[in-house]
Amino acid sequence: MADMVGKALHVLSLLGEHPEGVGLSELARRAGYPVSTTHRLLSSLQDHGFARSDPGSKRYALGLRLFELGQRVSHARGFAGVALPVLRALTEQTGEPTLMAVLDGHHQVYVHSVQGPRQIQIRGEPGKRGPLHCTSMGKCLVAFAPHREELVATLELVPLAPRTITSREEFAREIESVRVRGYAVADEEHEVGIRAVGVPVLGPDGCAIAALSTAAPAYRAGVAELEAFVPALRAAARELGAVLPR
Repeated sequence: MADMVGKALHVLSLLGEHPEGVGLSELARRAGYPVSTTHRLLSSLQDHGFARSDPGSKRYALGLRLFELGQRVSHARGFAGVALPVLRALTEQTGEPTLMAVLDGHHQVYVHSVQGPRQIQIRGEPGKRGPLHCTSMGKCLVAFAPHREELVATLELVPLAPRTITSREEFAREIESVRVRGYAVADEEHEVGIRAVGVPVLGPDGCAIAALSTAAPAYRAGVAELEAFVPALRAAARELGAVLPR
C-alpha cells in the first residue's frame, strides 16, 4: 500500500512539471512504471480529483483538488492575506520584483512573487521548487534553519552556473557570513545574468519562517545597488515575522 501511495505521489509530481498536460506513454516513461500501472494510478487520482484528462488530446494534467488544498495551506500559513500587501509595498519602494519562499526539505518553495514596473522581470512561480545553495532566499533559509548544520553538511551543491558555490567548506563559510550579516546575496550563482539579495523572516525563536528577496537582471543592478535594499527588506521581514503564523 505504501509503495502504491509513493508511486501515485511520484506521478503527481511529474504531472506538476507538465502544466499543459502529458500523454500516458510519456508519463509512464518519465515515471519508470509500466503503462498499465501508470494508467491505474492516474485513474485513481482522477477519481479523487487530483488529476484530470482531456478526452480530445488524451493528455493528463493536475486536477483542481490540488489547487484547493494549496489554497488551504496558503490561508493557514497566512501567506495570501497577510504577505501580499507587504510584498507589494516593498516592490513599490524598490521598483524591482519581490519574492517569498519557504523551506521544504532540501529545497525552497516559492509562495509569492510580486512583479515590478520594469519590462524585464525576474519571476518566481508560486508552487515551484528551487535550490537552496545558490539563491539569496535559499541561503537565508539554510542559515536560519534550526537544523542548519545538517543542511550545510548534506545539501547537494549542484553547479547551476559558473559562480555557483560547490565547495563544502566555502558553502559553510558563506552560510556563517549570512548569519552574521543577516542577509544573503546571490551574484549570478543560480543563473547567469541574475542577481538577488534576500533576508530571513524570523520567528520569536530566531528561526526562519520564510525568506524575502529582491531580484534583478545583472545589467540593471550591481551587488551594491541590491544591498541598498536590505533596510527595506528587513523592515518588511519584521512586519511579516510579527503576523505570520508559526
